[in-house]
Amino acid sequence: MNAKHDQELEKLKQEMRRGVIVLAALSQLTQEQYGYSLIKTLNEKGFEIGQDTLYPLLRRLEEQNLLESAWRVEEPRPRRYYKLNDNGKEMLQQLSENWRSQVEIIRRLLNETK
Repeated sequence: MNAKHDQELEKLKQEMRRGVIVLAALSQLTQEQYGYSLIKTLNEKGFEIGQDTLYPLLRRLEEQNLLESAWRVEEPRPRRYYKLNDNGKEMLQQLSENWRSQVEIIRRLLNETK
């Protein structure tokens, strides 16, 4: 493969990944977490994400009324904790169902190309 091909592949992989970042984050916020702990959890589970992506996403999800958050000063410095609210739980369920359906469709399509 050449460098141009590799660059195009990386762009396409990133596009696919962008589509599931919300689902990945929501799936881990059924339990309350602060931003860095969520980054660590997602990274440990193989979903690489940085703070430059996650924090704006958390703010957007909160503005969309899918999360609730609260500041806590339990550690040496304050931390903002996030958790799904009822709207977020419903959205997670709906997105999860949609994801499973899409995965099954893509699986069938890919099997046709073998």
